[in-house]
Amino acid sequence: MISDEFTDLKITESDHRGLRERLEEVPDPRDPRGVRYPLASLLTIAVCAVIAGAVTFAAVGDWIEDLGEEYLADIGLTGARPVNTTLWRVLTRVDSVALSSVLATWLLSRKGLSGNMPAESAAGSIEPGTSGPAVIARRVIAVDGKAIRGTVRADGRYVHLLAAYDVATGVTLAQIPVGDKGGETGHFTVLMDQVEAVLGGRESLEGAVVVADALHAQTTHAHDLAARGAVLFVRVKANQETLHNQLKRLPWKDIPVGHRTRDAVHGRRETRTLKALTLQEPLALAFPHAVQAVRITRTRIIKGKTTRDTAYLIISLPHEHAGAATLNLWARQEWHIENRLHWVKDMTLREDEHRATTGQGPAVFAVLRNTAIGFHRLEDQTNIARATRGASRQTGPLIRAVTSNGTTTQ
Repeated sequence: MISDEFTDLKITESDHRGLRERLEEVPDPRDPRGVRYPLASLLTIAVCAVIAGAVTFAAVGDWIEDLGEEYLADIGLTGARPVNTTLWRVLTRVDSVALSSVLATWLLSRKGLSGNMPAESAAGSIEPGTSGPAVIARRVIAVDGKAIRGTVRADGRYVHLLAAYDVATGVTLAQIPVGDKGGETGHFTVLMDQVEAVLGGRESLEGAVVVADALHAQTTHAHDLAARGAVLFVRVKANQETLHNQLKRLPWKDIPVGHRTRDAVHGRRETRTLKALTLQEPLALAFPHAVQAVRITRTRIIKGKTTRDTAYLIISLPHEHAGAATLNLWARQEWHIENRLHWVKDMTLREDEHRATTGQGPAVFAVLRNTAIGFHRLEDQTNIARATRGASRQTGPLIRAVTSNGTTTQ
C-alpha cells in the first residue's frame, strides 16, 4: 500500500517562503499589459504537475484542469484557471537558467542544505582506518551533458544541456543550454558560476570535488576549480594522447593495490581494482594541479564471458585527503548523474520522447524534471516512478508540501 509520503514533510526554519514565493524571483517575459495570471502561480502549477508525473505540456494543462477548487487559492489563483495554451506560451518563454537557479535554491532550503555540506557527503571523504589529520567533508558534484533526442532539428542537431548534480542530495544544482556536445567545455565556467550562486556565494565550492567524464579533462577547468578552492577528478582517454600515454607509462607494476571491490548483480560479476600514485618529479604530468594519478581496472563476467577494461584518472588532491577507497567511491559517483538523473528523466519522465522544440520549452521542461527528481530524492524516494504515482494521488498533501512557508506541513 502506498503511504502518504507528503504529510510528514518538514519545512525547516530556514525556509520562510514556499515555492510560489520563491518563483516570484523568476523574471517575467510577458508584456505586463493584459497579464491575467501571476507568473509564480503558472510556474507552481508546472512544478507540481511534473512532481506528480506530468511528462508533456498537455499533461500539465490536464493537471490544473483537474485540480479541485479548494486548492486554487494555495497556488495564487482566483476565478478562472489558465488553459493549456496559456501555460505553453509562458513555459516556452521563461528563462530556463533563472528558473533552474530558483528551483535548486528552493529544494535545498527546504531541507536547510543551501550553502552547507550534506552529512552524507562526509562518508565519501573519509578513508576507513585512516589516522592523522581529520579529513574534511566534501560535497561531490557530478557534471555531464545530455542531448534531448526528441528535439532533433533538420540539421540533425539536438537541444543539448549541461548539468551539475549534487550526488548526496540528488538535487540538480545548475543546468544551462550549450548548443551541442562540443559546447560543454566552453560553458563549464558559466555552470560553476551558477552552482556557486545556488550554494550561496564564492566560497561555497571550497573543498568540493567535481567529477566528470573525459571531455572535461581540460586545463582551463583545472585552473578554474583551483581558483574556487574546488577539486577536479576526471578521466583521461586516448584522444588526449600525450597525457594518456604519460599515465599509461607510470610504474603501475610497482604500485600495490589500494582498494578492490567485488559486486554481483543482475547476473553480472564485477571486480574493480584501484591503484593510486602520488605525482611528483620525475613523475609529474602535463596537466595543472594534478596531484594523484589513478588506475582502475574493471573485470566483468557476464554469462561466462570475461571482459576487462582500464581507466586512467587524475585528481588535484593528495593521498592524505583522498585515499584509495575514497577515490574508488568518487569514481563510481561520477555515474550517478547518468543513472540517477538522466536515465530517470528518459525512462520515467520520458524526456527523449518529448518533441517540444519551441523557444525555451525543452530546457524549461528539463528543469521541471530535474526539480521533480530532486524533490523526491530529498524525501528519500529511490523509486521515482512510484513516487510520482503517489504524488498524483495525493494532490492536497503535495500542494501543502510545496506551498507551506511554516515549520511543518501539518
